Parts: sequence; C-alpha cells; structure tokens
Amino acid sequence: MLGRTVSTSGRAVIVAAVTVAIALAGLYASGIVFIGTLGAAAAVTVVVAAGASLTLAPALLGVVGTKIDKWHVRTPVDEPDAQDDIWARWAANVKRRPRACLVAGVLLLGILAVPAASIDLGHLDPGNDPAQTTSRRAYDLMTEGFGPGTNGPLTVVVELDAKQTPTSGDRQVLADSVRDAIADTGDVASVGPAVTSPDNALFTVSVTPRTGPQDDATAELAHTLQDTVLPRTVENAGARAYVTGTTAGQIAFTDIVVERLPLIIAVVVAAAFLLLLLVFRSVVIAISAAILNMLSIAAYGVVVAVFQWGWGGEWIGVHETVPIESYVPMMMFAIVFGLSMDYEVFLLSRAREAWIHTRDNDASIAAGLSSTARVITSAALIMTSVFLAFLLSDSVVIKMISLGLAVSVIIDATVVRLLLGPASMYLFKGTNWWIPGWLDRILPRFDPEGPSDMTHAAAPGSDDRCEGA
Repeated sequence: MLGRTVSTSGRAVIVAAVTVAIALAGLYASGIVFIGTLGAAAAVTVVVAAGASLTLAPALLGVVGTKIDKWHVRTPVDEPDAQDDIWARWAANVKRRPRACLVAGVLLLGILAVPAASIDLGHLDPGNDPAQTTSRRAYDLMTEGFGPGTNGPLTVVVELDAKQTPTSGDRQVLADSVRDAIADTGDVASVGPAVTSPDNALFTVSVTPRTGPQDDATAELAHTLQDTVLPRTVENAGARAYVTGTTAGQIAFTDIVVERLPLIIAVVVAAAFLLLLLVFRSVVIAISAAILNMLSIAAYGVVVAVFQWGWGGEWIGVHETVPIESYVPMMMFAIVFGLSMDYEVFLLSRAREAWIHTRDNDASIAAGLSSTARVITSAALIMTSVFLAFLLSDSVVIKMISLGLAVSVIIDATVVRLLLGPASMYLFKGTNWWIPGWLDRILPRFDPEGPSDMTHAAAPGSDDRCEGA
C-alpha cells in the first residue's frame, strides 16, 4: 500500500513541490539579492519537506505499521465515495449554475480587492515600533523636539570633476549654490553645511525634510532633488550629485520593487503554466489554473484596508495607519501563488485520473473534489493557523505578511478552489482536457497519477481532438 501511494500520490507531491519552488525562485527576477535569497531559502525548505514526505514518512509508516491507528482520536475514515459525498453534492450544485457561481466568486474577490487600488508602498520606520521600545521612544522625542524629518535625513553627495582641480573658492561657490538650490526646494526644513572630503574630491550636504521618512512627500523630495534640482545646479561645474542615506536607499528600494513586480508575476505565472501544461497536457487547464490562482491576491485589498486604512487594526495590535512594506506584495504573491498551485495540482491530478478512466467531465470534477477537498481543507486550516499565529509578533511587518498569507489561503481554499475552479471547468466541458496533437507529441510525459494500463491505453492520438476523445 505504501509503495502504491508513493508511486501515485507521490508524483503529485513532486509536481506540487516543484511548482511551489518555481514560484519562490521567481523572486530572483526582482534582481534584489535580499528578496532572491529569501525565495531560495523557502524553496529549499519546500524541496526538503517533499523529499522527507517521499522517503522518511513512508519508512516510518513501514516501521510502525498498523499501530499507527492505535491511539486514534476518532474512527479512521476511508476515502469518500464520489457518488454520495458532501463535496460531490457541492459540485452538483455548482454544475447547475456554473455561470452564476463564477460571477458571484469574481464579484466577491473584486470587492475584497478594491482597497488594493489605493495601495501605498513604503518602508516602516521605528515610529511604528511598539510604544514601550527604546527605538520608538527615541523616534517620538526626535519628532517632538526637532521635527519629523530629523528621523529620516537625506545626504547629498557632490562629486567634483576629476579632470580639473578646482580652487577652494570654486568649491565654496559650488557648495553654496547647491545648498541654496536645496533650501529653495519645497518640503525642506533645513540644510546643513557642506563638508569636504580630505582629498577635496567631493563634499556632502545633509538635508532635513519637513516630513517623516515614510511620508510620500519625503519620497517626492528625494526624487525632485535627484532628478531635477541637483543636475541643474551642478551641470555647469562638470560635477555629479547623488542623493543617498538610509531614507534615500529605502525609497530607491521601493521604486525597484514597484518596477519589477510585473516582471516577477510574469515569470512565475509563465513557469507555472508550462509546468501544468507538461503535467496535465491541457492548454485550457494550464491557462485557467494560472489565472484563477492569481485571484488569491485579492488579499492585498484586505491588507490595505487593515494596515493602510486602519480597519480593525487594533484587533491585531496595530493602532495607527502605516504604508505597506514595499517587499510584502512581492513575497505574498510568490508564496500564495505557490501554495495555490500546490492545492490545484492535487485536485487536478485526481480529476484527470477520473477523466482518463471515465471520459465524463462532470463526474471527473466531482471525483476530484470528493477525493481532495478534505486534504486541501485540512492543509489550508493548518497553514492559516500557522500564519495567524505570527500576528502575536510585535513587528508590524510580520503582522502584515502573516495576515496577508492567512487571508490568501482562506480565499484560495474556499472561493477559488470550491467555487471558481469547478464552475470554470463545468463551463469548458470536455475542452478542459484538449491539447493540440503536435504539442502533445513534442512535450515530454510525466503522469502525476502514476503508471496505469488504462492511462497508457487512453493516451491521445496524433490528431487535434480532445485528449483521449
């Protein structure tokens, strides 16, 4: 029995693990080492867990044998009968009104996603730390005594022309020009004196904004200085000017994330599409699964509503509105998309197995739901519990990630997996399992259900009909 399980369900585990790992590895498309390293570490964890489930778990079960149920808390339950099961009845209800179910699901996720349209990416500063911490107390004292901008100063560095050696008077004239130009810029509270390096190759100027480091006006000021004010001021002197410092670095990081998030989404979705096409040999299923799993990012709207709008934030220990940490949407997408595809692989594996044996699309959907809904629901409950546990952390960023992931898993395991998925498959009917003959011939084969005489006997021919039709 263990051997049969590993040779059948074990293949689905491999596909699911590879899918999650690909989604996490897609974070390298950001070009940010920090983000890519987080994704790689998570991907390695997934691969190790999958390896343990295919080797260590069967070995331990073989050692324990039937004693595994010796201290069970309830009577062991066999796999449900697809003809008389709550999930089969649910599938039948969706079958009767697939269009209405699809529209209802999309509308629900659309409503949840509405707040995401006003998402404000930024970086959380010590002003968001718990009130009892020294970092927060120091932040508040600095704000009260010297203004919010003192917690996020900008540093302007002016590199002088290396081809000529300007006199001290020339350097002073340029420094005064730079300081005056910065002081005349809006949202600047004060400008410090110019400090020249020992080799006279450059000088620096400290700029204090009127607003705090996570305020949009501070980011706008940094962009204005870097793109307009400084180039115009130093161009005639042959010098180059830069805006740097911790606050400027955080602003630049946010800009990079915003710019590259679409690329990450495209890379992850394309890789998942190719893997699903390879495994399930269906163009429609690969496309619909990739699109449906993206809908779980409606959880962005919940995160924005709670943290940025302040709806119910006090329930989880967040007592003020904050911007969304710039890398949170990127991390959420990779993790949630991977988990969503994980659930999708298990469901589609059983549905495709039933389709190959029966050629009945409706019965295959019911069989897929009946045999996997309990596993998917249990996995979703476990993941949700784990994510929600991190709401106990004092870190606002950790709370943000944990709430977003928990809501995403709930959305995926309910609305997407139980409503949108079956409804779309009922609407597509037998087209679900269609693949062009030429494409089927060039794709390598990997059966997620394991070897089966019936599976191989039902392999598609060389024409462009529905697979096995």
